[in-house]
Amino acid sequence: MTLTAQQIINNPFLNKGTAFTKAERDRYGLNGVLPPAVQTLDQQVAQAYAQYSQKPSALEKRIFLMDIFNHNHVLFYALFGQHVAEFMPIVYDPTIADTIENYSALFIDPQNATYLSIEDQDHIEDALKASADGRDIRLIVVTDAEGILGIGDWGTQGVDIAVGKLMVYTAAAGIDPSQVLPVVLDAGTNNESLLNDDLYLGLRKQRVYGDEYHAFVDKFVDTARTLFPKLYLHFEDFGRSNAADILDQYKDQLTTFNDDIQGTGIIVLAGILGALNISKQKMTDQVYMSFGAGTAGAGITQRIYEEFLQQGMSEDEARKHFYLVDKQGLLFDDMADLTPQQRPFARSRSEFANADELTSLAAAVKAVHPTILVGTSTVPGTFTEEVVTEMAAHTDRPIIFPLSNPTKLRKPRRKT
Repeated sequence: MTLTAQQIINNPFLNKGTAFTKAERDRYGLNGVLPPAVQTLDQQVAQAYAQYSQKPSALEKRIFLMDIFNHNHVLFYALFGQHVAEFMPIVYDPTIADTIENYSALFIDPQNATYLSIEDQDHIEDALKASADGRDIRLIVVTDAEGILGIGDWGTQGVDIAVGKLMVYTAAAGIDPSQVLPVVLDAGTNNESLLNDDLYLGLRKQRVYGDEYHAFVDKFVDTARTLFPKLYLHFEDFGRSNAADILDQYKDQLTTFNDDIQGTGIIVLAGILGALNISKQKMTDQVYMSFGAGTAGAGITQRIYEEFLQQGMSEDEARKHFYLVDKQGLLFDDMADLTPQQRPFARSRSEFANADELTSLAAAVKAVHPTILVGTSTVPGTFTEEVVTEMAAHTDRPIIFPLSNPTKLRKPRRKT
């Protein structure tokens, strides 16, 4: 099929803007559709970066970059590729939290995403085909947006996390952007601010759980892997009640990955191994505490635990090195609301003379004396001087990773 000039310049996968050469303009009928000057890609990048630099806030910078993405993928990735370190917190975390929270109000373009509703499952196949538009899709990042970053349930607006993640895949790992597809599974939302927002673009109902929800996920996965047989499926920011179950269901059926459970865990492990390389300590001598025991916290803990096993420790002995602290304090095995991922690391109250008092991070640190402390909660200001001093009193080189999101929940430092 021969494309018209307008079809070419309005397709972000094909459009090069003023970088179309004279020969290309003759071939595709672009003469007079673009200004007569022919720019190089380097000139376009310099021009765009100068405009970017004038934007007064991180949010305005991200909106500017997304406008380029919507029109010209070649320019977007050339610009991003030259400024990866600078752009990463703009394109992705933490600025993406602001665009997710304001997605409906800011919406202009779907950015090649697919929006699937639990109330319109008959069109899953049609929607995926239309979004792919004949492209050879090899990678899908899909979210149901129940557990976005540290900001929780954002319904359809969470699609932006899938869009942003795929941008990082391309800029940092060289993944062909024509072979990726962001998808959101809209099963409703429990976010009352969205349900009461006239501008909200998602499904206006309480979030669906149970068999109906899992049937929706199953239909999407079955359809996607039928349409795209070379698919790598990345699950992103699913809620703690579903994330691990979905990963366990599909991990032996297709190439799949959950970033919150697996990706963050392997990065934290790399950080710990790096720290131990400096301190010359052994992994199996460490006492690990996670503040935050949701999907990410429990997933990271599981990955570090697996490293203990790989270094020769038995399962029972390894579990003695791990402690989870959540909003109610240290997790104990008699708590009724433990998730399957938390339960293996919950402690017995009989281990502590003051178990009923271990309801805060500071109390837990004082009782346990961890050598590694990882934060994956949304509670700001918890890694206090008291906590750090207590850790340092019992280990020469404490390892502390405050990973919690989003940035806006962190308390500002006191001026001295």
